[in-house]
Amino acid sequence: MTGVQSNSHLLLSGNEACAEGAIRAGVRFFAGYPITPSSEIAETMARRLPEVGGKFIQMEDEIGSISAIVGASLAGLKVMDATSGPGLSLKAEGLGLAVMLEVPCVLVNVQRMGPSTGMATLPSQMDVMMSRWGTHGDHPIIVISPCSVRETFELTVKAVNLAERFRSPVILLSDAVVARMREKVVLPGEVEIVNRVRPAVLPEQYRPYAAGPNGVAPMADFGSGYYWYANSSVHDENGYEATSKPEVATRLLQRLHAKIYEHLNELPQGEAFMMDDAEVAVYAYGITARAAKAAVRMARERGLKVGLLRPVTIWPFLSGLVDPYVSGLTALLVPELNMGQLVDKVREVVGGRSKVESLSRYDGQIITPEQILVAVTKIMGR
Repeated sequence: MTGVQSNSHLLLSGNEACAEGAIRAGVRFFAGYPITPSSEIAETMARRLPEVGGKFIQMEDEIGSISAIVGASLAGLKVMDATSGPGLSLKAEGLGLAVMLEVPCVLVNVQRMGPSTGMATLPSQMDVMMSRWGTHGDHPIIVISPCSVRETFELTVKAVNLAERFRSPVILLSDAVVARMREKVVLPGEVEIVNRVRPAVLPEQYRPYAAGPNGVAPMADFGSGYYWYANSSVHDENGYEATSKPEVATRLLQRLHAKIYEHLNELPQGEAFMMDDAEVAVYAYGITARAAKAAVRMARERGLKVGLLRPVTIWPFLSGLVDPYVSGLTALLVPELNMGQLVDKVREVVGGRSKVESLSRYDGQIITPEQILVAVTKIMGR
């Protein structure tokens, strides 16, 4: 995939579309370590980055790769790394470092069957909770999930922009099917580009962790004349260690959360499909949402009032996708390629206003439209 042309029909895999989205969004450094089923992202970036003046490095392991992108981002580059479940486990400490240092970076996780080595070529949605709580401490994180090749391109661009906007790591949560299937897509000629805010004050006036008007601290590139401490311990606005001051720790954690949670309207909200008169909603994400949409169409052909709610932002959980419809629903069905990870969060948001049922599959195979339709008809007593 050399010199990809805009506004022309292309046959791309999700992984190839992810790499192209990163390039278009301005990513110029990728450090990674191969792991199925994400390896094609690294392979594509290895070919494409030199064409645009970027750098690709295959690191010695997953710990080295996330550490490398954190360093490159501190130096001012837009960066990305890609992995799958076992690699995400190894990157957990580096992810926490990026949160604490407030380093913009994108981490792609192409989910596969687990635990451990599991079934390396088969899909799952088993890393939903790990993507939220995979690193230690009370930390904020943005996680977005595509369901098609075109959307993988679009959300990779969005992930880079969100990382720059919020000075935060962003996880693109794909899966083995979306990543490796091929679809015909037309890529846009231009995409929206968001760049991190740099300081507008003199170096001696710069406070690296002092929030600006949008809640995010301007970030100076290392080597640009601004000297500041990237401190992984609890620190004040100047970056000075303050591990014995509870009030500093409180302000720091509150600010880390507030810069995202007070701007939830800037995150991709999701899709409501055939929900105007729905009595039952299917709440599905990623590859499972494609089967769910097909099941909704099949249900409508039978005269059943079923709709689809598809979150794009998985974390933070956006209740605004659900709240407008709950009062008119008798039930929600949550199909997932796991033993039930997001369903409890849906139950929490619904708060007993309607019934919430789980449909799980965890054998390395996808949930089919027919399985969802059977579950829906059972809920509706048909």
